[in-house]
Amino acid sequence: MEYLIHTPVASIIFLLTIVTSIYAFSNHDLYGKFMLHPYSVSRRHKVYTLLTSGLIHGDWMHLIFNMMTFYFFAFQLEAMIGSWQFAIIYIFGLILSDIPSVIKHKNDMWYNSLGASGAISAVLFSYILFQPFSSMIIFPIPIPIWAIIFGPLYLIYCVYASKQSRDNINHDAHFFGALTGLIVTVLIVPGAIPHFIGQLLAKIG
Repeated sequence: MEYLIHTPVASIIFLLTIVTSIYAFSNHDLYGKFMLHPYSVSRRHKVYTLLTSGLIHGDWMHLIFNMMTFYFFAFQLEAMIGSWQFAIIYIFGLILSDIPSVIKHKNDMWYNSLGASGAISAVLFSYILFQPFSSMIIFPIPIPIWAIIFGPLYLIYCVYASKQSRDNINHDAHFFGALTGLIVTVLIVPGAIPHFIGQLLAKIG
């Protein structure tokens, strides 16, 4: 109840994503309706899947990893910047992180994408602006590193992994979601940049 009172948007997104994803595991028709299909979206069909694709996940590990990341950063971020600001960052992160994939795969009838990773990357990088020296762990480095170091390494990895295309992960969505989180935060949260610079100067000094 405390989460619903203080961080209502993050709470609703968290619960809705978990419930919808679990339901979709046993309902393949829902996958077909909610999954992002760039071929269709680029032809102005199923445009709504730019949003609904973030409510479903490929398997339990995909869901658990995304929701753990969401849990650790989303609630703190909403508490810091406000509910409507958090909602804008998440929704824009979800939509804008998928646009490059729609453009890239617009002629690939068999390409689909799903998951909230783009929006969660937006949340994570917005959080980094306010807590640049919080500790994060990046695989396979076994020790915590500062968020301000994690951020660039994460972006570099996304670009590398996208070019390699050796897995079924949409690394483009991660990359553009992260950039969206940074840009939108700077645009809608007054003082985000001065706060970030102040954190750096305080650490140096």
